[in-house]
Amino acid sequence: MNGISIDRADFAAIAQWVKPNAHVLDLGCGDGALFNYLKRERAITGYGVEIDDNNVLACARNGVNVIQRNLERGLREFDDQSFDCVILSQTLQAMRHGDSLIDEMLRVGREGIVTFPNFGYWRNRLQVLRGHMPVSDNLPYQWFDTPNIHLCTISDFERFCAARNIRVLERKVLTDGVLVSALPNLLGALAIYHFGAG
Repeated sequence: MNGISIDRADFAAIAQWVKPNAHVLDLGCGDGALFNYLKRERAITGYGVEIDDNNVLACARNGVNVIQRNLERGLREFDDQSFDCVILSQTLQAMRHGDSLIDEMLRVGREGIVTFPNFGYWRNRLQVLRGHMPVSDNLPYQWFDTPNIHLCTISDFERFCAARNIRVLERKVLTDGVLVSALPNLLGALAIYHFGAG
């Protein structure tokens, strides 16, 4: 992908959907790497939201305006439509109430972007067939120490969007940083969705 490393390929895909100078809310922002990437590439403004103490400190060191908050409590401190874009990158699967959080994303933002590991990826299916929970680059934890509580497939997410009248604007699916076009629910390891209210 134009010299972009595999671990940043999802950043580049996200950046294509973020308008220049957009006001962005990055949920579960980790150490602020994605936010800083978007600041550099798209000149965004906004905030990161993170719960982990070490990541909050890393954000502060990295110059990211960060709010320490548990996303399970919602986004009530933010006004309706106060952001151009709300991003939830590789955090959806760790949320107890991901459905409510996506509703909140569309309340506070004009558009949303979400990324998640595709549990339907063939390597994951094969590990399950062998009697084991999958462990991979996108699902790096063992069953006993994983933060992931709601894994889903690409088909599951699209069914969810259709049932809630969420309009999928665009979808990209990656495996090892390469765009997957054929059989994405089987051959894609990471799903990236750009969506808006119906």
